[in-house]
Amino acid sequence: MVFYSTPLIQDPMAIFAYLVAVIGLLFVLGESKNPFLQKFFHYAPPLIWTYFIPMLSTTLGIIPADSALYDFASTFILPVGLLLLLLSANVPATLKLGPKALMMFFAGTLGVIIGGPIALAIFQPFLPEEAWTGVAALAGSWIGGSANMAALIEATGTPDHILSPIIVVDTVVGYSWMGIMIFLASFQHKFNKWNKADNSIIEKVSKDMGDFQQKNARPIEVPQLAAILGLGFGVAYVIRRFSELLPETSVLSAGTWTIMIISAVGILLSFTKVSKLESYGASKVGYAGIYILLATIGAKADLAYVVDAPQYVLLGIVWLSIHILVIFTVARLLRAPLFFVAVGSQGNIGGTSSAPVVASVFQPSLAPVGLLMGILGNVVGTYAAVACAAIAQWVSSFYF
Repeated sequence: MVFYSTPLIQDPMAIFAYLVAVIGLLFVLGESKNPFLQKFFHYAPPLIWTYFIPMLSTTLGIIPADSALYDFASTFILPVGLLLLLLSANVPATLKLGPKALMMFFAGTLGVIIGGPIALAIFQPFLPEEAWTGVAALAGSWIGGSANMAALIEATGTPDHILSPIIVVDTVVGYSWMGIMIFLASFQHKFNKWNKADNSIIEKVSKDMGDFQQKNARPIEVPQLAAILGLGFGVAYVIRRFSELLPETSVLSAGTWTIMIISAVGILLSFTKVSKLESYGASKVGYAGIYILLATIGAKADLAYVVDAPQYVLLGIVWLSIHILVIFTVARLLRAPLFFVAVGSQGNIGGTSSAPVVASVFQPSLAPVGLLMGILGNVVGTYAAVACAAIAQWVSSFYF
């Protein structure tokens, strides 16, 4: 099923202008005092539309599903965003959240590892023999992000006819879950009360970090903005080029090296005077980069594939449902607050690009906590995805 032949906008700069205009309009409308818009964006925040509208634009033929701009965003803009967000990482304060946050993250990882093979066992009769390689690729994305996905694609040799619908599943199903988590943020107090979860330590850490940021906030001026941009793009470029010189394996690609190294650098810089750039809004500039990345991710997904390959979408829905069941079951057993469910799940499913965003919706000052979870997902993701791939291949062997 094809809705268009040639996209209306094809030039990378024109696509960039279009996506930035969409993001800007969404967030301006999100700040509107109009009662209808306030209510609408309360339940469906601008962030959800940041990737859904580009997705719809691709489906309608306004922009293409493939562009050099999208590659540039994942290669350079993502590292810039991560570095600037990590400048505000208060590691000692984050450690006060205790072990529950980590336990919820690994519960989410377990849900992905077992969910993929179970979903494949259900839908394998309706899928080609190599479908397990698509499960492997999606497991890489759902435990860490696109760099891990690329590593698994290389390791298993996922063919294009399977990879295309898998990318759509990754975007449509995975980011729809992110939208649901953002929606659930409005109900976190009700959930915590029902679950008898103690949210006091989260609120205290959030308040302490928020008070610190507010106390040290300064109006941004040209020198500080130039320093923020120079630091972000300069460090990101050098680390990317350095990463390309490092040995690559099926587990470690240049993209994976880049995320791991720039995350370490960002955390180290948070202990130095460079972190004072956060007083001038470094993390806000970082968020702008992440939002642009999310828009390009949405643009890669053509909803026509949902119609052409519904079995893959259904597989993704069942898989994600198992992940959700596991993480909420563990949350119930641990009496964990919804914030830990959100960052634990998004640290896996969303990775570094969306985990900090979701965390900030729940607790505005704790975006770095979500980011650290996303980094953890990136570190363990490839190894966990290899385990998922091995089980999926074993399941597939029963059918062929």
